[in-house]
Amino acid sequence: MAAGEPGDLDCYYFRFLPQKTFQSLSTRETTSRLRQWSMLGRIQAQAFGFDQKFQAYRKDDFVMAFFKDPNVIPNLKLLSDSSGQWITLGTEVKKIEAINVPCTQISMSFFNRLYDENIVRESGHIVKCLDSFCDPFLISDELRKVLLVEDSEKYEVFSQPDREEFLFCLFKHLCLGGALCQYEDVLNPYLETTKLIYKDLVSVRKNPQTKKIQITSSIFKVTAYVSVANWHFSMDDTVHRLTSRSDLFDPSGETRKVQSW
Repeated sequence: MAAGEPGDLDCYYFRFLPQKTFQSLSTRETTSRLRQWSMLGRIQAQAFGFDQKFQAYRKDDFVMAFFKDPNVIPNLKLLSDSSGQWITLGTEVKKIEAINVPCTQISMSFFNRLYDENIVRESGHIVKCLDSFCDPFLISDELRKVLLVEDSEKYEVFSQPDREEFLFCLFKHLCLGGALCQYEDVLNPYLETTKLIYKDLVSVRKNPQTKKIQITSSIFKVTAYVSVANWHFSMDDTVHRLTSRSDLFDPSGETRKVQSW
């Protein structure tokens, strides 16, 4: 059986958890910042429970079962590229691609190097630079340069493994914002919002042996495909790329959850 194609999916059952809220996305300060960054209404998180132990080696079966579950199909929300509106999945998934996203960081000190490398001044102000473009983004400061411009002098401040971390991906997503983003002059709003959302999405526990905090969530970037016959937009392709999203699976505790971001 090829990866991402339906296998034995009967062992996983999911239930929608509409009562689960994500406070980090609804506070007055966060909504004000998301509006400024042209992201308000374009970010959403949902939770679904499941009743079986998650096994990492069966992640493709697990993700396919999630997208085919009758409790997921009418409830999972997706942002349509064509209309810019939220719609429900509402259709049969043909195949999936699930990529592991590393999630090991438990401290915002991960970003201290921005100060150490003079990308951000001690005052918290982001260092400006001459305007340039990295399509479609305007680069007007050293922060966006280190996030986007691979041949820039300080790009290697974050290694490739660093850049794959979920914490970094979330931070970068907020820093770059939407099409009409009004960028911050100081770093703190980006750090605060990243921390709030990260803590809301990721589960941790204390290791009983080492007494250290460790992350229990598994994160995957998922691309799902549906057949055109079942899709309600006019498509010429035989397979349509439906969505690319991050799904957080928390197999620990009394309630096992899928949190879709």
